[in-house]
Amino acid sequence: MARIHVFTDSTADIPKELQQELNIKVIPLKVHLDNQSYLDGVTLTPEEFYKRLEVAEKLPTTSQPSPMDFCDAYKKALEEGAEEIISIHLSSALSGTYQSAVLAKGMLEEESDVKLTVIDSKSASYGIGVVVVAVARAALAGKSMGECLEIAEYYIENQQIYFLVDTLEYMKRGGRIGKAAAVVGSLLNIKPILSISKDGEIYAVEKVRGKNKAFGRILELTNEKIPAGSLSATVIHSDASDEAARWMEVLESQEEYDLHDKVITSIGPVVGTHTGPATLAFILVPLKEE
Repeated sequence: MARIHVFTDSTADIPKELQQELNIKVIPLKVHLDNQSYLDGVTLTPEEFYKRLEVAEKLPTTSQPSPMDFCDAYKKALEEGAEEIISIHLSSALSGTYQSAVLAKGMLEEESDVKLTVIDSKSASYGIGVVVVAVARAALAGKSMGECLEIAEYYIENQQIYFLVDTLEYMKRGGRIGKAAAVVGSLLNIKPILSISKDGEIYAVEKVRGKNKAFGRILELTNEKIPAGSLSATVIHSDASDEAARWMEVLESQEEYDLHDKVITSIGPVVGTHTGPATLAFILVPLKEE
């Protein structure tokens, strides 16, 4: 067992097999749907969620873990032999989850000399996950805390994220955009290419008419911003696995890139509440030459 234990929250959308393989501890957020509360990815899977979302009368709501949820999980890891803990979470600009983890850190530090570092990923979904997986692999390989933190910083600073939502309705209902923008976008078939800023906020990179054109433009932006070489490549989707597979095939066909750590994963219920079904995204990180 690695002496450094790595934590994240359920919005990282890390596939279960990777969580188990790399001993990643996941603290779930909650989804409130049809007057019931569920643990994100635990008592409500992405598949179940999107089926129910189609017929839901009201948009689900979400809530963050409490500081005590984090504190209990950290204490358990220490009891299991963790000497140091790295906890990496959803952008603080999008949720209070990171702040809950920070409060838990303060509570533990009053009781013990725990070595606990909490990191704001300034990202969402597998934009968090790609950081967590890289750090967890380093921890299992015996890297030091300092080396693991350097890896986290590199993946946070160098990842490129582009995503498309199938409809702006969910962002409108969740208060992310105004009603007028959603209506105009739907009428004109406008597909904004979205990303996450260095401050961890969602913003529109460009507005393109039609999904195919938007997808083509994302490839152009990727080529403009990422030099040729080795890439960590992820495609994430909400109930659109076939289309996600096609996106990955197109990425694989780009001769200038050598893809590593290829992952296709589902957007979970918490993030999916705000993006809706049929969302698709690239998460790309240029890899350092060893």
